[in-house]
Amino acid sequence: MRKTFRMLLRDEKGITALETAIILIAFVVVASVFAFTMLSAGMFSTERSKDSIYAGLAQVRGSLELKGGIIGTATITGTSGTIDSLTFNLSLVAGGAPIDFTEPPANTVLIEYRDATTRTTNLDWTVSWPIGDEDAMLEANEVAEVTVPLSDAGITLGPNTTFVIEVKPPSGAVVNLQRTTPPSIDEVTDLN
Repeated sequence: MRKTFRMLLRDEKGITALETAIILIAFVVVASVFAFTMLSAGMFSTERSKDSIYAGLAQVRGSLELKGGIIGTATITGTSGTIDSLTFNLSLVAGGAPIDFTEPPANTVLIEYRDATTRTTNLDWTVSWPIGDEDAMLEANEVAEVTVPLSDAGITLGPNTTFVIEVKPPSGAVVNLQRTTPPSIDEVTDLN
C-alpha cells in the first residue's frame, strides 16, 4: 500500500508541475501581448507628437518680420489729408523658408486692412526689391518693399485712426501691423 501511495504522490507532483508550467506560460503570453500593445501605442503617440512638432516648425520657418517702419503717403487738401498708400519692408525671420511674393492677381501672399469701421480683404499690392534678386521669391538676406494702395480699394485713412494691416503668407505666422495715424497728416508720414 505504501508503494501505491507513493506512486500517487509522485503522479500528483507531475500534474502539479505541469499545471504550474501551463499557468506560467499563459501569464507570460498575456504579459507579452499587453507589453506589445503598450509599446505599439507608445510608438504611435510618439510618431504623432513628432508630426505635430514638425508641422509647428514648418509654420514658424515661413514667418515674416517687419524691417523698419510703415510709411504713409497722403494727399493733402486744404489743412487736412488722407493717407492714400502704405509702404513697409518685410524680410524672413532667421532660418525662414522662402516665400513667393508674386503680385496680384496671381499672388500667394494676402493683405488685409481693418479699422473700427472698415474691413477689406485681399487688397492689391506691389512689391519692389531694395535688397534682393527680384525673382519674386523673398529669400534669406533679402528685403521686399510692399506698397498697399488704400485709395484704390476705397479706403479712407484719416487722422487719429487706429488700423491693422495683416500680411498672410501661404505658410507661417500672420504679420499684424497695427498703427494709429497722427492728428496731423503730412504728404509722407512715418507711422511708428
